[in-house]
Amino acid sequence: MSETAISNQRKLVLIKLLHTFVWGVLVVAILTIIYAGLFDRVNTFVWFCIGAVVLEAIVLFVCKWRCPLTLLAGKYADQKHVGFDIYIPNWLAKHNKTIFTSLFLFGLVLVLWRVA
Repeated sequence: MSETAISNQRKLVLIKLLHTFVWGVLVVAILTIIYAGLFDRVNTFVWFCIGAVVLEAIVLFVCKWRCPLTLLAGKYADQKHVGFDIYIPNWLAKHNKTIFTSLFLFGLVLVLWRVA
């Protein structure tokens, strides 16, 4: 294996680790929103979580529904199958946006119901 291939592999691993971390932070934010809505614990941190998820949605919209980290990982990957860019199960990567958009909207409705 050439030095370039090893270097690209290391870059891909770092991008995948970063992508997985960011994904995890956003999942925790969404779960926090749901918890706050269910148990009437709406506070400043919950609004920050909502803002973080909305910011992620804006970034995805601007990037034509592709995460910028996926685009970056694509530069260093030979194969670009579903989930090549993140350390989560492929079935979850495939349905990620649908699952977590639904959960976010559910949590957002609960939070708005609590503050109304």
